[in-house]
Amino acid sequence: MNVWAINKDTPLKLLLLELVHCYGENALALNTREQHFQAIELCTLADSSLAAYIYTFAQSPGRYGIDLKYPIAEHNIVGENENLTLAQILDIIASHLFS
Repeated sequence: MNVWAINKDTPLKLLLLELVHCYGENALALNTREQHFQAIELCTLADSSLAAYIYTFAQSPGRYGIDLKYPIAEHNIVGENENLTLAQILDIIASHLFS
């Protein structure tokens, strides 16, 4: 994945670069149907039923929000994790998608 070729804002590109550095280029899939400039949806190649929707819109500069998606929609966590640092987002992604 060429992170710089993706039409997303810079904080999301920085997040993607960190994820590629931590997990390798082929560990995550990017939902290409998501077209918002300030949001991405990621899942692992091994399990697409778990996903993380990460966004920078309506957040403080340099901060992120993340919604966690589960196989059973009633278990999704939406709108509870906002204005998080890059380190906090990386920790949540690690536990949600890679544990």
